Amino acid sequence: MNDTERTIINGLQGGFPVCERPFLAAAERLGLSEEALIDGLRGLLDAGVLSRFGPMYHAERLGGALSLVAMEIPAADFEQIAGQVNAFPEVAHNYARDHTFNMWFVLATEKPERKTEILDEIERITGYRVYDMPKLTEYFVGLRLDV
Repeated sequence: MNDTERTIINGLQGGFPVCERPFLAAAERLGLSEEALIDGLRGLLDAGVLSRFGPMYHAERLGGALSLVAMEIPAADFEQIAGQVNAFPEVAHNYARDHTFNMWFVLATEKPERKTEILDEIERITGYRVYDMPKLTEYFVGLRLDV
C-alpha cells in the first residue's frame, strides 16, 4: 500500500462530506486532488483492499428492517449457497465463520414485511434453515483501523 492509499483509508474512516462535490471536499481535506482520491479509491477497490465504498444506511430509520442472519451450511455446499444468498440485493456482509453456524450475513430491507419474505425465499431456494437474529438493542462502537 502506498502513502496515498494509506492517507485515503486513514482519512475517510471518520466520515465523508455531504455536499455538491464530496470527492473534491474530501480530497482537499486529505491534501489530495479530486482525481487522485477517486483513482486511489478505484485502485483500492480493484485490488480488493476495500470490498466496498459507499454510504451506510440505517434501514430501520428509513422505514425498513435490518437483521443479522446465520445459516449452517455443509462445507461442500458453501460456495453455491453463498452465491444464492448473495444474489439478493438486500444481503450484505456475508462471511464464513468457524462455527456450527458458519454463514453469517446482514439483511436490510426497504419495507419491514420484505424481511420475512426474503428469509423464506432464501430457505426455499437453498433448502437450508435461516436463523434470524433481529437487533434488540443498538450500541454504537466507534472503530478506527489505522494503516
